[in-house]
Amino acid sequence: MDLKHAARERLERARTKLIELSHRIHAHPELGWEEEKASQWVAQALSEAAFHVQLGVYGMPTGVVARVGSGPLHVAFCAEYDCLPGIGHACGHNIIAAIGVGAAIATAAVADDAGLTVTLLGTPAEEVGDAAGKIVMLERGAFDGVHAAMMVHPGPLDVVQPAMIAASAFDVFYTGKEAHASAFPELGINAADALVVAQTAIGLLRQHLRHTDRIHGIVTRGGDAPNVIPAHTSARYIVRTRTMEQLDSLFPRVRACFEAGALATGCTVSIGGGQQPYADMMHDAELAALYQRNAEAAGRHFRLGTGEQARTHLAAGSTDMGNVSHRIPSIHPIIGIDSLPAVNHQPEFTAHCATEAADRAIFDGALAMAWTAIDAAVEPSIRARLLGARR
Repeated sequence: MDLKHAARERLERARTKLIELSHRIHAHPELGWEEEKASQWVAQALSEAAFHVQLGVYGMPTGVVARVGSGPLHVAFCAEYDCLPGIGHACGHNIIAAIGVGAAIATAAVADDAGLTVTLLGTPAEEVGDAAGKIVMLERGAFDGVHAAMMVHPGPLDVVQPAMIAASAFDVFYTGKEAHASAFPELGINAADALVVAQTAIGLLRQHLRHTDRIHGIVTRGGDAPNVIPAHTSARYIVRTRTMEQLDSLFPRVRACFEAGALATGCTVSIGGGQQPYADMMHDAELAALYQRNAEAAGRHFRLGTGEQARTHLAAGSTDMGNVSHRIPSIHPIIGIDSLPAVNHQPEFTAHCATEAADRAIFDGALAMAWTAIDAAVEPSIRARLLGARR
């Protein structure tokens, strides 16, 4: 039996439904932890493909686990489906979901013959920045027994091992004292000024950071009226750097900037979150090489060594798949959807995530992942390593 041919045939039969799934999720964007429709549609697609499906798993109403096969090598495909506030699926999680479902369905067709157990994990809330879906699922046992985890993410270009760095998202709350801004300003304690001081300190700190470090955020509350000294302000920030170790050293320096705002103005400050950060992504080199080989066989092109590739490597994002990769051999390649000059997290990219190029990426990404799982199962050295490699 030609395992790869059989997997491709099964995927071909599912192509139309996978595109419909992607477009449906795209047309109904849902924020993290609120993906009720998307999770139900993913669960339904896998139930119709004869998977054993559970919706609302590990204490998460929008988490999904679907499983088929009983082979010794256990491979998990991850599907994300949350959107970004205001700009919808500008990171293409509708495509990720369809690729994950497609890879699972294609691999399921040969699971027993290849010696595989196949799981699709619907992982909520990847965009939330702290204590995200995969982090919670990892802690609660969703990845127990899994030997390799995979997902494919859309972007402008195909990249095998994109830079995915550690990140910590947190909220800052300042409390001061109201007063009439014109008549009695001396009686107020200005919480907006505390934020200004903190942001200025962060701006000065940047000149002493590594070029791979990132600090960025938004003001979530700046006051209520211009003639009232604001007593309550808040912000949400993200700190990123290459590794968890570097994050541990950078985060206290950024925290000190926010504490400086309180000290300078007389406000009190409270900093919440950031306790379950995203880890840096550790791509499994052998699985990544298999994916590239299979993606190229499916017709994808990787522009290695070009200026575009170099810029893509510097354009580092973050993902909770990084936390999985520290425990289980994992890959997180990027699949191109011909979106340039539009890039991820732009409204223009949202529009590109429901196009012919995006639909083609669904099939190619699902096929490349399915073939990668098959290769991992049938190549003795890789299979043996994975069976004994869980960290």
